[in-house]
Amino acid sequence: MSGYATHVVSNQAPPLGNFDAWSSDAPLRGAVSAFGAEWARPRLAACGARVGSVHVQALARLANRFTPELHTHDRYGNRIDEVEFHPAWHALLELLRADEVHALGWAEARPGAHVARAALSYLWAQGEAGVGCPAAMTFASLAALCHAPEVLARFRAQILSPLYDPRPLPPEQKPALTVAMAVTEKQGGSDLRQTTTEAEPIGGGRYALTGHKWFFSVPTADLFLTLARTRAGPTCFLAQGWCDDGSRNHLLIQRLKEKCGNRSNASSEVEFRGLEAEIIGEEGHGIATILSMAHLTRLECALGSAGQMRHAVRLALHHTCHRWAFGNRLIDQPAMANVLADLALESEAAAWLAMRAAAALDASGHDEGERALSRILAPLAKFWVCKRAPVVIAEALECHGGNGFIEEHDIARLYRDAPLNGLWEGSSNVICLDVMRALARTPESATLLRAEIALAKGAHPALDAWLASTLLTPDERNARRLTEKLALALAAGLLLRYAPASIAIAFCSTRLQHAGGYVLGTLPEDAELEAIISRAAQKELSDYAPHASERPLL
Repeated sequence: MSGYATHVVSNQAPPLGNFDAWSSDAPLRGAVSAFGAEWARPRLAACGARVGSVHVQALARLANRFTPELHTHDRYGNRIDEVEFHPAWHALLELLRADEVHALGWAEARPGAHVARAALSYLWAQGEAGVGCPAAMTFASLAALCHAPEVLARFRAQILSPLYDPRPLPPEQKPALTVAMAVTEKQGGSDLRQTTTEAEPIGGGRYALTGHKWFFSVPTADLFLTLARTRAGPTCFLAQGWCDDGSRNHLLIQRLKEKCGNRSNASSEVEFRGLEAEIIGEEGHGIATILSMAHLTRLECALGSAGQMRHAVRLALHHTCHRWAFGNRLIDQPAMANVLADLALESEAAAWLAMRAAAALDASGHDEGERALSRILAPLAKFWVCKRAPVVIAEALECHGGNGFIEEHDIARLYRDAPLNGLWEGSSNVICLDVMRALARTPESATLLRAEIALAKGAHPALDAWLASTLLTPDERNARRLTEKLALALAAGLLLRYAPASIAIAFCSTRLQHAGGYVLGTLPEDAELEAIISRAAQKELSDYAPHASERPLL
């Protein structure tokens, strides 16, 4: 029964239902195996089923529909600066922390731990992107806290705890802690040298901070790292959200940002009015301390965008498997097949690029070469993957027709979320200039990157031509062009080494030889569309059994 007297509802794709984000993702499984995290397969399989459940899908919709609300005062007029979330937000974070998305790379002392954790992050980006923000900052905070071993020892167990505790209490009274970062100011943006917040010593190794922060995501965090000026210059500080007596730590939330996307997550504008904090790292060298954390959050941006791209491709495949036009399913029509195959190429390349950056991080503790490579791979992956995500997701939305532009469909939320990772932790120009600095200051990074790409030498003439002609000479004016070329060549090399020939050849011919067009869906005639789509749509094609109501009436 359709409930209509005038027509029968037909030819509409059914709800996605439960999906397994792990077992249906051949590129991710391949990367986990290739980069030394095979031992984590059971954990990743459980996570993949969880993030693809209708339960998590429903929680994600609720958390984004009922967005955070700021309560600056209680009903008696007392200043409280509390943020109220829908219960779905807390339910999602409880599940995410139980999966150790925020902790596994540090908590598991074995090779491949950071690769496994990266895969968890990629999977959760397909469940709900907003919760990735507190997870990413909590994970990355340990890189900064390593500059203050005594402080790290004090909080490490609570930061890595798989529990979730949203109560507004001092850290000493909680079993688990969330960590955030607040560095951006109105006048400075990405230029942290313009920080105006000031720090004055108040005794006992503590300081009082006075100033503001223009973007502070997760203002409910138990701990947060921030920048302020001492006489020595910009310095990194760690502050508690709540004082030992249970009061707010002299932090006033001015308002929550009304964001285009990432609406489940609270981002705020705050003032520090005597915020109590302690120094992390060397006084006057706070920017370097903060950037050690930003290096990891940039990797998280790449992983998040890669995961979002994968889910967008899944949604496009699901819709086109069930939607008919002109007598055939959309997925079986050549023009649409070309689009879907091109989307799949982008998604697979993004996954390999982000996971290779995670592998470099994993090995950086014992391999000097991988440490140098990690310095350039994180910003490289961040730039390219986050730049491609809005393009890919917009095309995936278009595959849905008008339905894709309706908020009730999950692809619309992905579309609004897509640009954010390109902005967070440094917008594209900032990231490309960072790549140029890495090439200039650590020449071994350039040598190692070229050697990494050259591992696929001889597999495709386009890559060989790139290796023979491309000079890795830092150039600020052409920073984007060189960063793009590096990302494409590295992705091509990874696909040639690890992906099926149909994927690698199509990618090289269109991204390195420019045999395709300027928009997605312009793969050349010799591209093996069916093979490319089949790899990306393993579940969609195997599960598809057309119901009578899905067929067009004519």
